[in-house]
Amino acid sequence: MADSDTPEAAGAPDDGRGRIVVGVSGSLGSLAALHHAVAEARRTEAEVLAVLCWTPIGGESGYRRTPCPPLLTASRDAAVARLRQALGEAFGGGFAGVRLRCQAVRGDTGHTLVRCADRPGDLLVLGAGSRGRLARVLRPSVTAYCVRHATCPVLAVPKPPLQRELEALERSHGVSFVPAGQ
Repeated sequence: MADSDTPEAAGAPDDGRGRIVVGVSGSLGSLAALHHAVAEARRTEAEVLAVLCWTPIGGESGYRRTPCPPLLTASRDAAVARLRQALGEAFGGGFAGVRLRCQAVRGDTGHTLVRCADRPGDLLVLGAGSRGRLARVLRPSVTAYCVRHATCPVLAVPKPPLQRELEALERSHGVSFVPAGQ
């Protein structure tokens, strides 16, 4: 598994079979997107590049104001661990059945995913879901950003049924069912 501060867009040679870049965060939506990307890769024999985007604890502006290399290392290590955990949850610790490269990349999610999916023939796959008005104001949609700025097709995978059911239970019972690691 690669981990870096810049996307390895040119890291592997382009063999002409295309590449599917998928944003992974560990959420149910991103795991659904990862499964969809792998299914598409099986169909097209494309390579899958699973990307988890991360920023230093306190954000980029906080890190620029008060740089702390050990904190940066801890942030990167946490991102790599989260990516490994997401892949383990997605595939049960087994083989995905396709050519799969993984990368934890430092940067804002939307911008970084667009930079990673920069080759002709790339497909960018993201988990998508409806969010409340307050959530959209506080944190703009990564999917909307990618659709506006990507130079390749973007596939937004809807929420999995299990996530919709959990959200309905939360609304009806006022209880939060947050998956482990979230």
